[in-house]
Amino acid sequence: MDYRKFGNTYIVRLDKGEEILEQVRALALKEGIHLASVQALGAVNDFTVGVFDTAEKKYHANSFQGSYEIVSLTGTIDTMEGAFYCHLHMSAGDGQGRVVGGHLNRAVISATCEMVVTEIPGAVDREFSRDIGLNLLKFE
Repeated sequence: MDYRKFGNTYIVRLDKGEEILEQVRALALKEGIHLASVQALGAVNDFTVGVFDTAEKKYHANSFQGSYEIVSLTGTIDTMEGAFYCHLHMSAGDGQGRVVGGHLNRAVISATCEMVVTEIPGAVDREFSRDIGLNLLKFE
């Protein structure tokens, strides 16, 4: 990973073999980012995304291998109990133009990933909601 900061925005390049969530975490911890929006595109060859089942209150994961282009990667960096937390969703298309996606659990870069991380002044924490079954944004 390499990156540069321009004002409140980081332009990030992830490299072949790097895992997206690990690198987002490394950037946030190194730079002290507590709240940010994340956008990216690129290419992956091994990824897992999940879909939340509201009745069961759990994620169902789907894993994919092969040549995929990241059509969209979006989400947030924030905190839970004051510690790093990241919530990303990713859609990726295959060679036939079929797109799959969901909550990002893991994604390995096959060529490169271009990411824009826009830091937001302040902090927003998360708290687990038993009613919903998810870690929701908590505003104090």
